[in-house]
Amino acid sequence: MNEILKAMRERRSIRKFKAEMPAKADLEQIVEAGLYAASGKGQQAAIIVAITNKEIRGRLSRVNCQIGGWQEGFDPFYGAPAILLVLADKSWVTSRYDGSLVMGNMMLAAHSLGLGSIWIHRAKEEFAMEEWQSFLKEIGVEGEWEGIGHCAVGYMDCELPAVPKRKDGRVFWVE
Repeated sequence: MNEILKAMRERRSIRKFKAEMPAKADLEQIVEAGLYAASGKGQQAAIIVAITNKEIRGRLSRVNCQIGGWQEGFDPFYGAPAILLVLADKSWVTSRYDGSLVMGNMMLAAHSLGLGSIWIHRAKEEFAMEEWQSFLKEIGVEGEWEGIGHCAVGYMDCELPAVPKRKDGRVFWVE
C-alpha cells in the first residue's frame, strides 16, 4: 500500500504523551508538511507558530483549560511538549479551510515520523483575547489572525489506538 494512504489509515489522535521534546528536525519536517498544504487560490493564508517554550506552552494550556471549562490543572494538550499553533488570515475567504488542511498535513507528517499528535480546539477563542493578540505582536506576527487549531505533538506514552470501522453509506457514486 502507498505510504501516504497507509499513514492516513493508521493515524489516530493521541491523548497521552511523554514529556520528552521531539527532535527539532522532526518538528521542522512536520511544520514544512503544513506549509505545503493546499490553499485557496494558492494564497497560503495560514501561518504556524511552533511553541516549544515550556512557559508559553503552560500559559496556553491554562487558558485553553479555562475556555474548555475543565478543572484547574487539567492539561487539554495531554502532556504533549510541542504545540504547533495554526492561525489563518481573517481577511481571506478560505482561511479556515486552508488552516484545516495545514493541520491535517501536520498530523499525518507527525505519524509518519513515529510521533503522536492530536488536534485541540479553542484556538479561535484564545486568539480573540487581547493577551494572545499581544503575544503575536511580540513575536513579530502582524495582521488579523484567527486561531484554527493546536497540533499537539510528542512521543506517545500509550499504544496507538485501534482503527475504528468506517461507517457505511458515506460515499455516493454518480457515474
